[in-house]
Amino acid sequence: MFASHDFSPNKRPGTEKPRIIREIKTEHEEINRLYSVCCQSDQEVWTSSNDHIMRHFNLQGELVKSIKTKSGNKPKDIAITKKGYLAYTDYIVQTLNIVKEKQIQEIKLRKWRPHGVCTTSSGDLLVIMDSDNNRESKVVRYCSSKGKEKQSVQFDTNGLPLYSPGGIKYINENRNEDICVSICWASAVVVVSRVGKFRFSYNGPSTTATRSFNPYGITTDSQGRILTADCNNHSIHILDQDGQFIRYIDNCNICCPYGLCVDTNDNLFVAEWKSGKMKLIQNYVF
Repeated sequence: MFASHDFSPNKRPGTEKPRIIREIKTEHEEINRLYSVCCQSDQEVWTSSNDHIMRHFNLQGELVKSIKTKSGNKPKDIAITKKGYLAYTDYIVQTLNIVKEKQIQEIKLRKWRPHGVCTTSSGDLLVIMDSDNNRESKVVRYCSSKGKEKQSVQFDTNGLPLYSPGGIKYINENRNEDICVSICWASAVVVVSRVGKFRFSYNGPSTTATRSFNPYGITTDSQGRILTADCNNHSIHILDQDGQFIRYIDNCNICCPYGLCVDTNDNLFVAEWKSGKMKLIQNYVF
């Protein structure tokens, strides 16, 4: 179920160019599509797609476990909590869910529909969501153990909305605790500080691209770099933590990248939407 390319996951980025070191065929192909990926460990990942089953794979491409959503709806996004539990968002029934052993803890969002979810360094969960009427968007921080809301980020210091409603959104926390949100329809990555103060917005580099910049999955690495999937242009954009463009990953035969995650060795997992393949990339910055 996988193709190995001289696999050496502990090798740090150096002078070599980005390269695929592993390619895994998942069960998310053709109809289902592959949306999200998150690391359970450096050796195992969870995936989600257009069906209601979240699948847990090892790096040999073997299915370790699968979990169905409580509602039977497809999950909008997935994440792993600080304690190792699987968390997912359900856009239809408006819930954030945490799978604990055989029970699913359900946090009702009430009149808000969740998109992306991520775990923070403090163990909280961040969720980017839209209002029922699709006129507002905000980030909410939840205590993962109690499910209580701790923080809401919606407006800048001038009272203007930080996030555009509608469309697909992903979220991730950087090592400096910045909150990074990708907004596909707005062609933007919006970054705020831990307390919700606007830092910068990235709308793609001023270089030529074959199609408009529409960011999907977003992740960060141990050096504070921000990586976001540009599905339309079959590439991944890499920024520094202050929003300066570093480079593309566009030389690894990536097709329709969607979900992203980085392991503890800064190896990059890329979920390809159309093929259903998961690719592991090494040396993405040199």
